[in-house]
Amino acid sequence: MNLINDNFMLVSKTGRRLYDKYAKNLPIIDYHCHLSPKQIAEDYKFKNAYDLFLSGDHYKWRQMRSNGIDEKYITGDADEFEKFVAFAKTHCRLIGNPLFHWTQLELKRYFDIDDILCEKNAKEIWDICNEKLAQADFSAKKLIIRSNVKVICTTDDPLDTLEYHKALADFSIKVLPTFRPDRLVEINKDGWREYIEKTGAKSFCELLSFITEKIEYFVSVGCKVSDHGVDYVPYEEGDAEAVFAKKLNGEDITERERDIFRTAVMLHCGREYARLGVAMQLHMGAIRNNSRRMFERLGADTGFDSIGDYPIAEKLSAFMSALDYENKLPRTVLYTLNPKDNYVLGTMLGNFQGTEARGKIQFGSGWWFNDQRDGMQEQMKALANLGMLANFVGMLTDSRSFVSYTRHEYFRRIMCNLIGGWVDAGEFPDDDELLSGIVEGICYYNAKEYFGF
Repeated sequence: MNLINDNFMLVSKTGRRLYDKYAKNLPIIDYHCHLSPKQIAEDYKFKNAYDLFLSGDHYKWRQMRSNGIDEKYITGDADEFEKFVAFAKTHCRLIGNPLFHWTQLELKRYFDIDDILCEKNAKEIWDICNEKLAQADFSAKKLIIRSNVKVICTTDDPLDTLEYHKALADFSIKVLPTFRPDRLVEINKDGWREYIEKTGAKSFCELLSFITEKIEYFVSVGCKVSDHGVDYVPYEEGDAEAVFAKKLNGEDITERERDIFRTAVMLHCGREYARLGVAMQLHMGAIRNNSRRMFERLGADTGFDSIGDYPIAEKLSAFMSALDYENKLPRTVLYTLNPKDNYVLGTMLGNFQGTEARGKIQFGSGWWFNDQRDGMQEQMKALANLGMLANFVGMLTDSRSFVSYTRHEYFRRIMCNLIGGWVDAGEFPDDDELLSGIVEGICYYNAKEYFGF
């Protein structure tokens, strides 16, 4: 039997029925990803299988390094086919790793390849993929269409002109911008002063006016979602104007001053999101660029990030409470990269729910290192134990790859198997009227309603 078959990841009898009957054919809403709007607008044609599968994919790069592959064949100057073969050598050793399943799903769903990618068949699979990629229906837009996607939310800098989103206004699939102001917020990061100069802001007041103007502009181009990537959500009171002026003058600031500034900017963003109907995503817990040597050689987002161990509960609570007290807390999705905090977030939700949306405060899907079976199951179990799984907005790709939509299939199979297992164990009624609403909601309808697509 082929690895990718009708019952793949579905052990539960009821789970198989739920997936096949309710989850399998639903459209996809990808409310957080890192696809290039330029590539979509220009209907990018992929040069070869390396370009599609490996270029920029630091998930794969990490595992290749773990397999002892020389950097020449990962990010170096080796031939692209040689790099593909190097990954093939790694792929067939990835037992228990979600990359193995993701890659096989991609090969099956987009190229109808059942064979397990390995060194001995790498050339054959390379040729099959390249032959199909040369066809018109394998361009960026066509891959999105054939993946049954309805909405894509890219991740965009406040200074972005959003020209490509505008160019996609007539595309059959909504491609919407996401406001991601990390370069404004992270005052101690390299290049902050140079970035602020580009905004034209000479004072903290002017910076806040710039932020408001940009959020309004994003909303005018269809933005429904914002996103903040933080090690932890800050909350520190103080004189943000003084901190801004001090840093702009080239002076060093303390960690407390850093958090005074970050808090003030994020609170301002939160108020504006609430005013304009934009949902706020808070991605917490990454520790980035751990290898100084490789960061200096390759830069950021090259596979040297890991899970951080910051305490998040008290400051997150204070931040959300401050906005909630003013009745200016937007719809908010909380993500943790460290599963130790699953129950922190699972209980934080209940403190700030409201009638503006069903499940106003959401516990986001297993993120990054957690978007595998155990990580996704533990996130859903925590949400079920502490909140309401039925209102969950479900899966997202968080990916730069145009074939990563198979991760939605992976998630749906795991989710249906989890719920089906509870039914098979007699812990929930075997009632299709109840179950269909829960499954279909998590797969598609909850996100559609929550974000207002």
